[in-house]
Amino acid sequence: MAELARHEFWKELQPIPNCFKPDAKPEVYIEDAPTEDERYYVPFTDTVSSRPLWISPSENKWCDVLMAKQAGLVNRHYHPHEVFAYTISGKWGYLEHGWTARAGDFVYETPGEGHTLVAYDYDEPMKVFFIVKGPLIWLDEAGNAAGYFDVHDYIKLCREHFERVGIGADYVDTLFR
Repeated sequence: MAELARHEFWKELQPIPNCFKPDAKPEVYIEDAPTEDERYYVPFTDTVSSRPLWISPSENKWCDVLMAKQAGLVNRHYHPHEVFAYTISGKWGYLEHGWTARAGDFVYETPGEGHTLVAYDYDEPMKVFFIVKGPLIWLDEAGNAAGYFDVHDYIKLCREHFERVGIGADYVDTLFR
């Protein structure tokens, strides 16, 4: 139950009984999503990690907090579907664009965009909330497809990491919706 109201105008309002339909799954609630506890960040590349927050295997989608504590790089890749990003802290951008994102900045990536994600050395770590739909198509130096990374690869990576750090591989299952 949510915290009780004290002075708010809606304090007499009652919650909806039976708010979930019989086949609905419960919400995912994660306190302190961009946590400092690094066990929850799965190494994505040598310099960038991902904290999974929500995963849909059936839709090939996930939400995460991407983090780099110093200069970082996510391999060149292409998105066949849209991606949303909200910058929590730090400084990052794409080599292919003229902007640099900082805390509070929002980015919408159109389907069909290839780019090279870089994190800058900065006084605070780069932490960005991403909503990713579909695979990342890895690109070579010339921009040609060189492999892929989809939700099933992400799940495998997360399971292996969570088992290794003592959280347990099945933790990732709690994020499935």
